[in-house]
Amino acid sequence: MMEELGEVKHYYPKIGVAIVELKSPLKVGDKIRIKGSKTDFEQIVESMQIEHKNIQYAEAGKSIGLKVNQKVKEGDLIYAVR
Repeated sequence: MMEELGEVKHYYPKIGVAIVELKSPLKVGDKIRIKGSKTDFEQIVESMQIEHKNIQYAEAGKSIGLKVNQKVKEGDLIYAVR
């Protein structure tokens, strides 16, 4: 069973950044899976920001900018890969 971490609320294709609303904490170095109707890939979290400031850790309930390796869509879900 995969733990749901959050949901993509917006995607900026030019910079490859997803705005993610977190349901669980997330930190740089975590392995995640992004899954949706046309999306399904895994990556390591390499870069996160809150209000254009780089962060290493984000708590549940925060909205973050997450650098993603592939295109994502609004509504795609983010899961922890253990």
